[in-house]
Amino acid sequence: MQIQAPDIGVDKALVAEILVKVGDRVAVEDSLLVLESDKATVEVPSTAAGIVKSILVKQGDEVTEGVALVELEAESQATESRVVETAQVETPKVETQSEQIETPSAPVVNQSATSMQVVDVKVPDIGVEKALVAEVLVKVGDEIEAEQSIVVVESDKATVEVPSSVAGVVEAIQIKEGDSIKEGVVLIQVKTASAVVPSEPQVAPAQTVATTEASAATNSSTGNVEIEVPDLGVEKALVSEILVNVGDHVEAQQSLCVVESDKASVEVPSSVAGIVRAIHVSANQEVRQGMALATIEVSGQAAAQVAPKTQPAAKQPIATEAAPTKPQAVATAATSAPAQAEKLTKEQEADNAKVYAGPAVRKLARELGVVLGQVKASGEHGRVMKDDVFAYVKTRLTAPQAAPSTQAAPVASGLPSLPDFTAFGGGEVKAMTRLQQVSVPQLSLNNFIPQVTQFDLADITELEAWRGELKDGFKKQGISLTILAFIAKAVAHLLKEEPYFAGHLADDQKSVLLRNEIHMGIAVATPDGLTVPVLRNPDQKSIKQIAMELAELSQKARDRKLSPKDLQGANFTITSLGSIGGTAFTPLVNWPQVAILGISPATMQPVWNGKDFDPRLMLPLSLSYDHRVINGADAARFTNKLTKLLKDIRSLLL
Repeated sequence: MQIQAPDIGVDKALVAEILVKVGDRVAVEDSLLVLESDKATVEVPSTAAGIVKSILVKQGDEVTEGVALVELEAESQATESRVVETAQVETPKVETQSEQIETPSAPVVNQSATSMQVVDVKVPDIGVEKALVAEVLVKVGDEIEAEQSIVVVESDKATVEVPSSVAGVVEAIQIKEGDSIKEGVVLIQVKTASAVVPSEPQVAPAQTVATTEASAATNSSTGNVEIEVPDLGVEKALVSEILVNVGDHVEAQQSLCVVESDKASVEVPSSVAGIVRAIHVSANQEVRQGMALATIEVSGQAAAQVAPKTQPAAKQPIATEAAPTKPQAVATAATSAPAQAEKLTKEQEADNAKVYAGPAVRKLARELGVVLGQVKASGEHGRVMKDDVFAYVKTRLTAPQAAPSTQAAPVASGLPSLPDFTAFGGGEVKAMTRLQQVSVPQLSLNNFIPQVTQFDLADITELEAWRGELKDGFKKQGISLTILAFIAKAVAHLLKEEPYFAGHLADDQKSVLLRNEIHMGIAVATPDGLTVPVLRNPDQKSIKQIAMELAELSQKARDRKLSPKDLQGANFTITSLGSIGGTAFTPLVNWPQVAILGISPATMQPVWNGKDFDPRLMLPLSLSYDHRVINGADAARFTNKLTKLLKDIRSLLL
């Protein structure tokens, strides 16, 4: 298969760089070479996956649309040819061996106990109806582990990494960057080893022996593991809620308890799967890093013993594993899974994702067809527990005609209660996410801030061109260079000149607290909502350092690994809509800060240069500020200075 030069918008271009060599394995959309014209530099991606058989051009060649660049050999064809050659060489040896071992034996059967199969890895429930593939993290031929991230998907609200459900070798990639996907779409195909149960009755004794030996090995590996308090980013915290009981069976990464500081709430997961034998802390107890939380017995035998103690909804998978010799039970489990998955609509599953509950509770809700927003929560801070779900189900079964009782939420300060909408079709109460609930009191403080927004446009044509020049070099170092890194650097420099924008209104309402350091909040969209980690001292760091730290903070926010310290101390905030859309917006000042900068998507606009109109890349800026501290004229001067810095930022960095 030949990869040809695409339409790059010019008649001809030069081959500036060849990025692959003969024998390399490439995936769909992997860059093959770089073409340059007098107007642009373009990376040419591969339109197919395979192995580079030959390179048909060399560096410096002039190419046009349709010229063959690289010849690829499909990986399956290359593998087949190698297998045929190997078989031809080894055929005599194989025949000789087969003559010698005509009688089947148990060891021979054990050698064929595994086989390779191709498994489809699909899009899980990501909380939205559809999303775009932002980045593919693996390529054909990569060996991956279970739970390893394979693609990054984006919606208008969040960026999520999708993990693989199996371990193995990537056989094929079914999607590419920019594709629109939804739940159930096949992302990649993974070749993985699977156990094969022979149907020959003669082999049964050998299998029994092997099973007995494996069971003995499992029993011998039984042991207790102490789960300790991890690094929470603070010196001490309080245990607000214990999520498990002694005797419970827990999975790896299942939450054991919730600890809270004055700034954040963190769930502490178990590092192993097993049975909870002891809990060493209690609710409202103060804990520190390294303290023992729980003792967990790790044993396959113990897991089977706890099965009768679990609730009926959670018992079925364990019972199936404990009795693999009963095909009827296996068939029942296999047929019940799709039925359970269909108990909730996609809309209801999306509503469940917004409710404050653990993974085990969400799984139970899916199995029982329960909408968590209708369940009365008994846990700390409105967390839905397993017992709450069971109680809800029992109530519905025993009194199906009874209307579910609703508890009135606290009324926001200064607002009356909602009117009764029964006469107008009624409605359904749906709980907000945990992060949204926590944000309500903070956002309500904005009611007391006399806020004004100053709008402006920054010409970033040269800045974007410079970023394009640097981007490839940064990419080779594994660094994503975004426009936000430049903006953060420019704003930090400006805040040293205009310290009032990074100050705080004092409690006496007659003075301003001016900070000695710059710590900048950067708003990040996560599956749970908007969170604002803090970039420390950007005025003292290079563009490269800022870009690296922005990527690290964003990833920690999406992975829910931010510590309370990561969210504290900001005295100015930047929030960006990225490429979502819009021309301008009014960001809310985050008390006790007095200013926040909003960034909208840049667009190409005609700008009058005195003689004619030039096409310029213009970036909308929205500066909201507390009018008690900052005058309107000062805000206008601030945005004007910022536009000049962004237009010619090289002068700042030299």
